[in-house]
Amino acid sequence: MQPKLGAIAVVYHEGRFLLVKRKKEPNANTWGFPGGHVELGETGFEAAVRELAEETGIVGTADRYLTNIDVITYDDEGAVLFHYLLAVVICIYQSGTPVAADDVSDAGWFTAKEATALNHSPGLQMIVAQLDK
Repeated sequence: MQPKLGAIAVVYHEGRFLLVKRKKEPNANTWGFPGGHVELGETGFEAAVRELAEETGIVGTADRYLTNIDVITYDDEGAVLFHYLLAVVICIYQSGTPVAADDVSDAGWFTAKEATALNHSPGLQMIVAQLDK
């Protein structure tokens, strides 16, 4: 098993972050930023914008990289179940209303305070804190 590369889209619009609730593992039933696998030949920017549209219907443009996050999930014996390296991409909102699609069960806009109070995925609070300065 090797780590998988993913990209997440961080969209902040009118004082709120766009978040999705995951259907599948890792992080099923937790809230986080839209995102997913980077496909062969695709840049992190392209993947973030594509996943944003696929999961929420929101159209955005990639602006810049914020950071990278390692997401590693272990089983009870300490073996690695999942390992993702996520490129965190700041995206600029262009158009659309959030609609849950693809592998998410819900999508919506949340303030920083609301976002951190949700059952959220690892890394969400750190990203929100970096942007809420």
